[in-house]
Amino acid sequence: MSEALPGPADYPPAPWHMHGSLWLSAFRLAHDADARHPAGTYGVALVDYVEPSPLTYGELLVARTTRTEDGRRAVTITDIWVDSPASLAGGRALWAIPKQLCDFDLESSFRGPVTSTDWTATIDRRAIVDASFTDVSRAAPRVPSKGLVVQPPIDDHTEPVTVMMTGSARALPCRGRWSFAADGPLAFLREARQLASFRMASFRLDFS
Repeated sequence: MSEALPGPADYPPAPWHMHGSLWLSAFRLAHDADARHPAGTYGVALVDYVEPSPLTYGELLVARTTRTEDGRRAVTITDIWVDSPASLAGGRALWAIPKQLCDFDLESSFRGPVTSTDWTATIDRRAIVDASFTDVSRAAPRVPSKGLVVQPPIDDHTEPVTVMMTGSARALPCRGRWSFAADGPLAFLREARQLASFRMASFRLDFS
């Protein structure tokens, strides 16, 4: 796994028109874990970006719910890993998303409308998380989606960055199981209560 950050020419300009699938669970953290992870509601997601996305890669992210200064609902991404140096560089430079590198293993199997999926995310062969899901989202109707991301400044950014996400997906609730490594960067979520899980299949999502 390379530690060097790619140069600006290695990632596409905004907006990014992304395609793929997402597995998401909501968690409730009852107590402050640290300054970056106060008590509240968090979404933990694994994402598989596929063709015809401008970049194809895996992603693990944690985002907490928040509000903008004018009261709109939004999320802030607190932790995120990808297996693409170009995605890492673009996410940080364009939107102040604090991407880091990791490795993923992804396996899916199908039986009729049911999809079973297993994910593992590792850094230097040490697990961050293991997760498994069962869903029937491939049979769901396509519905629109929209969300707002607000990121505090990092790197060369001097002001918060707002990201608008719009798109559509075949989305339904699913069964999700997560195991966070006790010695990993997401160990604080071991004490959080899992609320619900969802799968967004065949999504189309614009980041701008």
